[in-house]
Amino acid sequence: MAEIKIYTKSWCPYCVSAKELLKSKNVSFIEIDIERQPEQRAEMIERAHGGITVPQIFINDDHIGGCDDLHALERDGKLDARLKA
Repeated sequence: MAEIKIYTKSWCPYCVSAKELLKSKNVSFIEIDIERQPEQRAEMIERAHGGITVPQIFINDDHIGGCDDLHALERDGKLDARLKA
């Protein structure tokens, strides 16, 4: 099973949407709330190649992008394969 990390903020509706999609797939993920762990923000930006918005989603260290990117993978029928890799 893939390792999934998602950088979030508690009040972000896009973060909630991305987490709901992942939960609907019955996969576990590591959530890093950059408000509660502000030291993780710099790591997120570096890993996301300058991405400063949340969520930032990684599957097996591959940068997926944000909520829209995650939902696009689902619409294209590619998310399940990425989650199982």
